[in-house]
Amino acid sequence: MSLITLQSVKKDFGIKEILKEATFSIDGTDKVGLIGTNGSGKSTLLKMIAGIEPIDGGQILTNSGAKIIYLPQQPDMDENLTVLEQIFMDSGEHTKLVKEYEELSDKLVHYAEDTLLISRLSEVMQRMDATGAWELETNAKIILTKLGIGDFEVKVGTLSGGYRKRIALATALLAQPDVLLMDEPTNHLDALSVEWLQSYLNRFRGALLLITHDRYFLDKVTNRIIEIDRGDIYTYSGNYSYYLEKKALAEESAVSSQRKHQGILRRELEWLKRGPKARSTKQKARIQRVESMRETQFKQAQGKVDISTIGRRIGKKVIELSGICKSYNGKTLISNFSYEFSPEDRIGIIGGNGTGKSTLMNMITGRTSPDAGTVEVGSTIHIAYFDQHSEELISAVNDNQRVIDYIKEEGEFIKIADGTKITASQMLERFLFPGSQQYAPIHKLSGGEKRRLFLLRLLIGAPNVLILDEPTNDLDVQTLSVLEEYLEDFVGSVIVVSHDRYFLDRTVDTIFALEEGGNLRQYPGNYSVYLDYKKSEELTQQETINGKDNRKSKNFTQPKPGEQEVQNKKRRRLSNWEKREFEQLEVKIADLEAQRTLVETSLLAVAPENYTQVQNLYEQMEVLKQAIDIATERWLELAEIDV
Repeated sequence: MSLITLQSVKKDFGIKEILKEATFSIDGTDKVGLIGTNGSGKSTLLKMIAGIEPIDGGQILTNSGAKIIYLPQQPDMDENLTVLEQIFMDSGEHTKLVKEYEELSDKLVHYAEDTLLISRLSEVMQRMDATGAWELETNAKIILTKLGIGDFEVKVGTLSGGYRKRIALATALLAQPDVLLMDEPTNHLDALSVEWLQSYLNRFRGALLLITHDRYFLDKVTNRIIEIDRGDIYTYSGNYSYYLEKKALAEESAVSSQRKHQGILRRELEWLKRGPKARSTKQKARIQRVESMRETQFKQAQGKVDISTIGRRIGKKVIELSGICKSYNGKTLISNFSYEFSPEDRIGIIGGNGTGKSTLMNMITGRTSPDAGTVEVGSTIHIAYFDQHSEELISAVNDNQRVIDYIKEEGEFIKIADGTKITASQMLERFLFPGSQQYAPIHKLSGGEKRRLFLLRLLIGAPNVLILDEPTNDLDVQTLSVLEEYLEDFVGSVIVVSHDRYFLDRTVDTIFALEEGGNLRQYPGNYSVYLDYKKSEELTQQETINGKDNRKSKNFTQPKPGEQEVQNKKRRRLSNWEKREFEQLEVKIADLEAQRTLVETSLLAVAPENYTQVQNLYEQMEVLKQAIDIATERWLELAEIDV
């Protein structure tokens, strides 16, 4: 059954046509991912469906009985409410029943013989049983805890924007809507919270329409993709991987059709030029067909961000951290951390909210001083810091400045990777800012477009150390893909703070994990390798605990002769999951071995007196050795089973 239907919906902001003739519907089982470049109108479309933004034409039909909840990027809240009071806002009858039950219970303490109160309480309890309202508060606390919120009585007004977004997310989930509209729900969530939300939405029984930059999340949650491309709507039945496959085929087909059309038109024009003497009816029809073909317009392939900026020489000394410490309000964020960054470093920094990731970046860039220890930056180093609050920074300082003037502050002409110079306007076009947008004030841009503009401003400064603090927030997936390719060839050191698993897998080869107490632990490999190591570590710990429990058990007995052989025969076949695990282990072990070889090579090249770096490399070697041993042991265990 269709819950929402759009019929020929139009939206035009004057300088840009957002929707031309948008027509599609959302059914009760749809899990839809909405994608498109920054500024294409994704957030505007969600607002129109939610009834917040007016449409310029067409109509939006919604099922009269459907409950629709909209989660914006920056939700409005009553700052005087507690966390629990806020998340009950959209729970409707459930909330009223819980409150009435509590009020009646309080009154009965003083008026225990009041038959009317007893009768009313009995009625409320029956309704609570029927509607499942008893579970409301329990579910609320579970959801809040999974999203990293532990204090349920704190006032909303005292919390940061990130925590408010989490509370708004919990409010939307607890409301149990028929249709859930979500704009970048994974922003401000750490990796564990994102994985929990992913699992929750997979079980969610209502319809879902979401905007997200997290491609793993998009792939796992959606069963349909809607793309906005220059005012047109394209629908793909399948998840993000399916979309990528079909999109590539569609673009190839479009190019082929255009070439075929041009070939026919060229031959027909040559025929016209020969000037046939006779003008029969067939010949006139042919002339009309040629004229019609000349008027046919093909939609050009969507432009892609072109990151082609010049590099800068980088010396051997990059950034040296020696015993740095930092605490806030009695909480230790960084404790005695030392590290020497190299020119080839690709480091991802992870950790829960409030563990000190951004604080560490601020100390590296000199925005914040450590409580103890030193930070030394090499003389040739030019740092570009892509701050997660860049949109707010641009808006606060240059809100009315024109887009092109903001870029011209770096120069009228900009040198690109091949050594040639192009104008600031041409550079903006490479970053998908057409001429009509270049002379518009910055406040006219969408949040994602502001982020893309700030990224351009940083890159044309030719940095050799690039620090990206939550770079995936508000950037569209197309821009992120190009940025990932750019980082592969970037000459210099890259430090990434991110909760985006896909981005970390594509861009880093070392993980720094910030843990409680200010400890910063190093893991070689990308984020997926880190997760594998953590799972192996947990498995080893569990096996140790189980081993102790088995030895303590009074009922534990060794199998009798012959029983072990029977048991082994029962385990002769691998399950499908074990087969996949066996195949993946072969690749994983080879990858870990290659990483160990690289670390060994680096260790041989380090001077013995450079104690800190030698110690770090030895620690990486130990972590890799342990990971290889665990993976190899598991591989041997599976190999002993007859496939």
